[in-house]
Amino acid sequence: MMKLAIASLLAGSAAAFVTAPSAKTSSAMNAFTVDNMPGALAPMGFFDPLGFADKADEKTLKRYREAEVTHGRVAMLAVIGFLVGEAVEGSSFLFDAQITGPAITHFEQVPDGWDALIITFIGASEAQRAQIGWVDPADASYDQPGLLRDDYYPGDINFDPLGLKPEDPEELDLMITKELQNGRLAMLAAAGFLAQEAVDGLGIIQHFQVGMIEKAVQL
Repeated sequence: MMKLAIASLLAGSAAAFVTAPSAKTSSAMNAFTVDNMPGALAPMGFFDPLGFADKADEKTLKRYREAEVTHGRVAMLAVIGFLVGEAVEGSSFLFDAQITGPAITHFEQVPDGWDALIITFIGASEAQRAQIGWVDPADASYDQPGLLRDDYYPGDINFDPLGLKPEDPEELDLMITKELQNGRLAMLAAAGFLAQEAVDGLGIIQHFQVGMIEKAVQL
């Protein structure tokens, strides 16, 4: 199951990492509702078993989507980080190749000072995202924390260095759906990686190697 999840994730479209479309071109932005927002695919359709969307107005629904797409992007990067970090351990030019073991232990092995730099970089990125998408807290009502700008489409931080964003609205909505689906799969995969490494202390790459050895022995 874990191998299938990884294979599906890596086989996903490169469009999964592309920013969401701007409000002026996306048909989804014109009516951000459960019926029109992208991300639903057969056979599940719009999957909301706890009914969060039923109780949400448009602004709240946009915040939900912003959280989903952002967590999905982080999870996609995390899955790649797990695999790449463990594949190059002991041979990387970084930190004298001293960082080894399961990926969940790598951050603890980073030399003093680098962790503060990493946290600063993450904080700066989040601050930039907030400036683009969020209403200044001083201008928002106390009962509307995290209010998004009216002209902001969830996830659209104007980052498309490869120019992959299509001009056609239908293609844009399809690209958003691809990103969301890959992000959802990545969130499950990253959670599985974390749990698996925490249980037995083996890296994900090691699990693949052990699996291959066991199959070879059975043959």
